[in-house]
Amino acid sequence: MTATTLREASCADDYDPNSMPVDRARALIRDYLEPVTTIERVHIRQALGRTLAADVASPIDVPGHDNSAMDGWAVRFEDLANGAETVLKRVGESFAGKPHEGRVSRGEAVRIFTGAVMPSGADTVVMQERAEERGDRVAIAAGAAGRAGQNRRFAGEDLKAGAVVFRRGQALRPAEIGMLASLGINEVPVFRRLVVAFFSTGDELVSIGSPLATGQIYDSNRYTIGAMLARIGCESVDLGVVPDVPEALENAFRSAAESADVVITSGGVSVGEADYVKQLLDKLGEVVFWKIAMKPGRPLAYGRIGRAHFFGLPGNPASVMVTFYQFVREALLILQGRTQIEPVPTFRARLAAPLKKVPGRTEFQRGILARAADGAWSVRTTGDQGSGILSSMSQANCFIVLSERTGNLEAGADVEVQPFEGLV
Repeated sequence: MTATTLREASCADDYDPNSMPVDRARALIRDYLEPVTTIERVHIRQALGRTLAADVASPIDVPGHDNSAMDGWAVRFEDLANGAETVLKRVGESFAGKPHEGRVSRGEAVRIFTGAVMPSGADTVVMQERAEERGDRVAIAAGAAGRAGQNRRFAGEDLKAGAVVFRRGQALRPAEIGMLASLGINEVPVFRRLVVAFFSTGDELVSIGSPLATGQIYDSNRYTIGAMLARIGCESVDLGVVPDVPEALENAFRSAAESADVVITSGGVSVGEADYVKQLLDKLGEVVFWKIAMKPGRPLAYGRIGRAHFFGLPGNPASVMVTFYQFVREALLILQGRTQIEPVPTFRARLAAPLKKVPGRTEFQRGILARAADGAWSVRTTGDQGSGILSSMSQANCFIVLSERTGNLEAGADVEVQPFEGLV
């Protein structure tokens, strides 16, 4: 979306940049995203987490030959007696990777193992539990096979050569990497990694490894952001801590926007006297919104600085993580070229204790989800939900998602929960 439409959005009747509803903010961000287009080829060992830049077709049939679905005996179905035991002559074995060379003729059987090539002439596999070896003979129990072709897997049954296996825009997980290897594919086209530059703002912040003076705190946000970016496969550029000085902030923004696809800051987006971020964005780019009707994380800015997308996250540590996972994560995946982004699953759970909530904002309270004595899912908060309590994110295993209409809730009420597994 162009800068013109950014300004048009700010003039829309339902647009309030001072208090954007959560769903509306998500939709606006999605509208402005333009995925990277540069493609590179990588070995599948380096492809984990990358996004496919083209469809992948199978170069071979899978399986590549008719084979046995189990250990047993390869026979001709027409040789099996109807309703009576059948005795056949054993003429060889077929192992996975070492097939039987001969042909199965009338009255013959071949010992076969799972995955082994079906011998020529045989069309059915009788499971070993329904047969008994007697010297060079094998006795097949009555009714051991109900039809021709039983327990036989046909060439191309799973995949035909030329069939599309994976689609452009699909993320490569361990299962996809293994599947590619099974097809003999060692390189795939993927979109280049998304480059994300980030820095913290605030005169009170000190990088770890330095002593703290009175009133100073260690900057945890950059390490949290860097870790979250690594989890979704971004190439990150840590620009450190930038003081609350307009000239320093402007230089940091310009440098970040020139080198990255996305710029993320923490701190400096509230209305304090020393918060210059919004002023600089008005000068250097465009602002779509800078406040969200949510808790924690109300001061959240989104816009553009030149060609780079910008996310101004709050300064409080818990707010940084909540806003990243509720807004930034999906945007970065889309910018990486992902087209198959499933919404993070939510489900209902029972509150184990009363919960306080003021209507008017969507809240993402940190929760601990567990099985109750009756087997139902139960959830409780981690305790104090202050936006500066990073330990609440470490203790939690889910978000308790409370809509803007929700008020105080009693124990036993049903609430929506968003598990961290697969998200965080």
